Amino acid sequence: MAQYEEFTIDQGSDVAVQIHCIEVDTNAAKDLSGYSVSAKLKKNYNSDSADTTSFLAVVTNPPEDGIVTLTLTNTQTDALRAGRYVYDVELSFNDSDGDTIIERILEGRVQVTPSVTR
Repeated sequence: MAQYEEFTIDQGSDVAVQIHCIEVDTNAAKDLSGYSVSAKLKKNYNSDSADTTSFLAVVTNPPEDGIVTLTLTNTQTDALRAGRYVYDVELSFNDSDGDTIIERILEGRVQVTPSVTR
């Protein structure tokens, strides 16, 4: 089950969020070798793809440290209307049978605060 987090983004600012993934049973960093990550932000769950903003989502080197970094540029956040959004982050990898396994690791709400200086 994904963790739930709420955070705030300032409209027109660069944003970077680091997620530290751990193994629940050992409390050690999750080895993310061979994993890919994706993350999206929408006004609501039913928004169409035109209303979707994709984070640049990467597994940070070294992948054994279990860190995922999500970023949005100031151009991306400037294009967002002030208000509340929903987001989620998913890890994916191919198992030994070649099947793609997807795990949602984080989800929640984002509050975008308006900018006066543009």
